[in-house]
Amino acid sequence: MTSQSELPCLLKVARGESVSRPPVWLMRQAGRYMKEYRELREKYPSFRERSENPDLAIEISLQPWRAFQPDGVILFSDILTPLPGMGIDFDIVESKGPVIDPPIRTQAQVDAMRPLDPESSLPFIKTIIKSLREEVGNQSTVLGFVGAPWTLAAYAIEGQTSKNYSNIKGMAFQDPQLLHQFLSKVADAIAIYVRYQIDSGAQVVQMFDSWAGQLSPQDYETFALPYQKRMVEQVKQTHPNTPLILYISGSAGVLERMGRTGFDIISLDWTVDLAEGRQRLGQDAKVQGNVDPGVLFGSQDFIRDRVLETIRKGENRGHILNLGHGVLPGTPEDNVRHFFEVAKEATIE
Repeated sequence: MTSQSELPCLLKVARGESVSRPPVWLMRQAGRYMKEYRELREKYPSFRERSENPDLAIEISLQPWRAFQPDGVILFSDILTPLPGMGIDFDIVESKGPVIDPPIRTQAQVDAMRPLDPESSLPFIKTIIKSLREEVGNQSTVLGFVGAPWTLAAYAIEGQTSKNYSNIKGMAFQDPQLLHQFLSKVADAIAIYVRYQIDSGAQVVQMFDSWAGQLSPQDYETFALPYQKRMVEQVKQTHPNTPLILYISGSAGVLERMGRTGFDIISLDWTVDLAEGRQRLGQDAKVQGNVDPGVLFGSQDFIRDRVLETIRKGENRGHILNLGHGVLPGTPEDNVRHFFEVAKEATIE
């Protein structure tokens, strides 16, 4: 049994404890900006193979761990990974993104969805997470990774990446009952999936509701927030002590509402000042973020200044340092390394 003092610092902060500096990891810290990843992608061009073959997914998850020693190692996966287990297949086409064909548009398709049984449909997830825990021990926190009901529904109903979300919004405003049925089934499946990741060894789980920032506050309260809460409530019934993080891109307009979801930590994108974001959420709120990913294209002095400014605004009080979105393709690896070095040497006066 791990003693409290041996817990990795990210897990301590996620649980509300004090540490000497804010823990740091980056969203999309494994990926296209790393030469090592690009070489592996050349050999294994299928994203689904890279994320669902345990050996490959473990290797990719650990690439940034070996390179930068982040305080969080996140499962390399995709938000759509559990969909086939619900009866919705998908493909990921290079340069186009996820494709779901046929998209979910009818009552019959919603009725045909299956309850998720991760033990049979996602056994590779357990293998990956268990291996990550063994590899990093208490030196880092292993994070699970899931998509939120609204964003998964958006992909499934649009059938692909969208710029205006006209199909899901059309369903929301013309046939809301059908959309609510779909969202309910997805929320229940994701709760099962989160529990499975925790049981497999995930110490913290981050939910990405990437597209919920495209909703008006009124529609966020109707179609996103209730299903985020539903998922959290189900997970907390069985795993009350596992911290959960919520991330929404473009979340400035719904920030206070995110604070009502029951998540333990709210991840802020870079369009909100970190100190102001915490004020809006409540001074006791735990937050993550929120350096603009574009900062990593700046000079190393500029990167240092922005990292230290963000740390200062976080006050080393319930703050996990991160980007406000994922590492961008083409980001210089040396700048990512510098980001981590500055963050780890930072002291709060």
